[in-house]
Amino acid sequence: MGELYFDKFFNSSLKFLSYRPRSEKEVRDSLTKKKASTEIIEQIIDRLKEHKFLNDLEFAQWFVRSRNLVKPKAGRVIKMELKQKGIASEFLENLETGDELANAKKLLDKKLARYKNLDRDEIYKKLGSFLARRGFDWDTIKKAIDESFGKVV
Repeated sequence: MGELYFDKFFNSSLKFLSYRPRSEKEVRDSLTKKKASTEIIEQIIDRLKEHKFLNDLEFAQWFVRSRNLVKPKAGRVIKMELKQKGIASEFLENLETGDELANAKKLLDKKLARYKNLDRDEIYKKLGSFLARRGFDWDTIKKAIDESFGKVV
């Protein structure tokens, strides 16, 4: 009977992993939500790691690449999101989150055209608020806006 439950939950985990890479915590939470026993969860986690379907370091690196391509944010925000996904602090300490200035400028490039008819102070205010909401520090915000501002004027 236990083997039947293991297979059911293992297949469920494989399906869960088929959509995108996941952290160990995400898989645990998914199995817990499906009412899998602690013993079965541990067996599944071990099997997934053994077959290299589950690796928190690789997941963290994938997450950073994906975040920087699709919806760039400040490195500290990305690390906070990874921490919420259960990535261990020792992985986060040495994780490279990309070039903050390049990410900020990439976001600005998408917004600049909207503000071409506004005055300079209003543009700075809107773009600064936009980048601040994405977690960038003031120095990065100022430098990104200064370097990108010439494209508007």
